Amino acid sequence: MIVQHDRFSPSALMTQQVSEAFERIDGDWSRGLLLLADHAGRAVPGDYADLGLTAREFDRHIAYDIGVANVTRGLAAALEVPAVLCPFSRLLVDPNRGHDDPTLIRQLYDGTIVPGNYPLSQEERERRLERFYRPYHRAVAQAVEQVSQASGKAPFLFSVHSFTPVMQGQERPWHVGILWDKDDRVARPLMEMLAADPVLCVGDNEPYAGALRGDTLYQHATVKGYAHALIEIRQDLLATEAGCMEWIGRLVPILEQLNSMSDLHRVQHFGSKTGPLDHEENV
Repeated sequence: MIVQHDRFSPSALMTQQVSEAFERIDGDWSRGLLLLADHAGRAVPGDYADLGLTAREFDRHIAYDIGVANVTRGLAAALEVPAVLCPFSRLLVDPNRGHDDPTLIRQLYDGTIVPGNYPLSQEERERRLERFYRPYHRAVAQAVEQVSQASGKAPFLFSVHSFTPVMQGQERPWHVGILWDKDDRVARPLMEMLAADPVLCVGDNEPYAGALRGDTLYQHATVKGYAHALIEIRQDLLATEAGCMEWIGRLVPILEQLNSMSDLHRVQHFGSKTGPLDHEENV
């Protein structure tokens, strides 16, 4: 049994397939745009006993990206494009990390010790990779290929995330941040469009750096030369349904405009700030 810790359920009309490792939303694959949400869910299978944590911890940003499931599903519906969401908690294993990243399975996260992750045997690490991490990335890879085949052009990948307003006692001033590595085809115009709203404080590679070796966009976009960007929306702005709807309404015309740019649908290799590209990810 899987314990879902999330009050938002997928739409029966849009959801094509849901497993404990991924949720796949159908759409018009020929449009050339794929939405991703690596930290959309906070589900934990019953056999993991909530990793020894209280329910309150699963309400925090350490377990998932608050508001992202609603925003991603709303964008998919409005744009009529496909999406792949991760339903399991990042505390089990973080799908937006390389398989050898030291933060792949956290034992301590923003002041919280995760008892179910400490100590962690090599066998248990491999079990989580095989049960959650690899199936999620296979689902993403299959979706990317389906977009490519249906559209006849290079896909544009857009990854939706959210960030906590305060981290380790430090307040974060940005309303939204755009994360990118060396390929700025999406990031530059996206930041310009968002910054056109005088209300918004827009971060450039804030609150995190976008060059993360082995993360989802590295694996499925950077090494393939596909245009992409990761958006981080501050979580207090997504705490209500109205807040999520506001961001969906803001992003739909921006994504429509970006997706119409022919340059975004060409294969171009920009490399990575993290070093030479791994053209074959060995996960």
